[in-house]
Parts: sequence; C-alpha cells; structure tokens
Amino acid sequence: MTSVITLLTDYGLEDGYVAACHGVIARIAPQTRVIDVCHVVPSGDVRRGAAILAQTIPYLPPGVHIGAVDPGAGGGRRAVAVEAGPHVFIGPDNGLLSWAIHASGGARAAYEITNEELFLRPVSPTFHGRDMYAPVAARLCTGHKAADLGQEIPLTRLVSLPAPTSVLREGLVEGEVVSVDRYGNTQLSISSGDLTALGVRVGDTLAVWLGRRQLSMPFRESFSAVAPGELVAFADSADLIAIAVNCGDAAQRLGLPPGARVRLSPAP
Repeated sequence: MTSVITLLTDYGLEDGYVAACHGVIARIAPQTRVIDVCHVVPSGDVRRGAAILAQTIPYLPPGVHIGAVDPGAGGGRRAVAVEAGPHVFIGPDNGLLSWAIHASGGARAAYEITNEELFLRPVSPTFHGRDMYAPVAARLCTGHKAADLGQEIPLTRLVSLPAPTSVLREGLVEGEVVSVDRYGNTQLSISSGDLTALGVRVGDTLAVWLGRRQLSMPFRESFSAVAPGELVAFADSADLIAIAVNCGDAAQRLGLPPGARVRLSPAP
C-alpha cells in the first residue's frame, strides 16, 4: 500500500479540473500525499506528456502515478493500470505511460480498469481523470490491489510510443526533437554521451543541420554561457542535448517542433 499519488495532465490551471481530482483523492484517502508533476502539458500532446513523466519518474517516490493527457477521451480507448518497479501507472492506453514504464524497469503486469464499483458515479465520458483515475488511485492507497481494477491484459497489447532514438554514423549523430519546454528550449534525443563519442567537449563548436540548413553553434555548460539572444547547445538536466536561445525561444527562431530531425557534428 502506497501513500503517494502523482498527477500529470493537460488540464491547465485556469479551471477547477485539477482541484476536482485533488478533492476526490482527499475524500477517499485523506492521508495520501499528492504531488503535481505538471498540468500545463500542451493540450492533447501525448508525446510531451510522456517525456515529462519519463524524465521525472526517477525522482519520484514509489506510488501511484496518474497520467491524463488523452485526445481520445470519450472514444473507444481503454483505461489501464500498469505495475512497473515500485510504481503503478494509471491512465489511458495511448502510449502516454509507456516511456515512464520503461524508465521504471518495464511492465510486470497490466489491468484494464473496468471495476465500476471503484469509480465515481456517474462517470463523465470526458473527465476520466476525476471520475475514474483519481478514485481508483485513491483506493489503491487504501488497501485495494491493482488486480481488483479489472481483467489482466497481455503486456504485448499495451500501446507504446516509438522511443526517441539517436544514430551515430560517419562523424555525426542524428536525432529528433523530443520536446519543447515553456522557454522554447528544444530537447533532442541525442545524449551528451553521443557527443563525447564524436570527440565533442564543452567549449567546442557544433555543426548543426536542420533539414537543408546548416549553422554553427557553441556547445557550453548552460544557456547563460552565451550572450542574450545567442543560440547555444548544452546538456540539460536529463543529460540530453538541448538547443536554446539565451533569453529567447529557440523552437520559434529555428522552426523546430517535436519530431523534427536534427544532425550534429564537430564543426570543421
């Protein structure tokens, strides 16, 4: 039995949606601590939500982790509970949870959430976070087991997002934009280890290809190592390479949405 629930949603902070989820949990499991991971995931951006949860999970205590970023709400997709490491992940089976499950050592059991006795009634088809995920998570903190939620499902049937990858070849590394944060920093699937393998060190200059465009960019310890308005590459807190503009928005300046391909190499 756990005493921690975390919440990651795209509900925003302008309305009462997050408070409603907190309230449901507090009424069922008042001693449970709730940690808000993020509520400003761009609306329906499953990939961004998956990245945030996966990069945060190593720092969270064992608990029940709710993910509610679901552009298919009200459709036919199922709700699942997945046990992985010391955690139980609850949310839509749309890939949102998949990277965090992998980061937790992989799924060992999964259940479709169908036990209506554990839900609020009636269940809104567009607010499963309040009426299904929150009460189910709270009940897991008060004695219920994941197996109580519904029928076990094969792990191979869980929806997974394609994992971001990087490829080293012929003196360069190719990857993609994993996510763009609120500052406009673009996080790549390229790790600092990839650059080390190319012989790149902090203080060097990178050649950066964005489609057919090529530019040079300093590789520094942080964005503040360059003058305001200048581009810079650095290893972020997840040890992935990020491209930023000091006091600016790199994604907007360079036109780099999530999924855009980027190649890096030592500058000649």
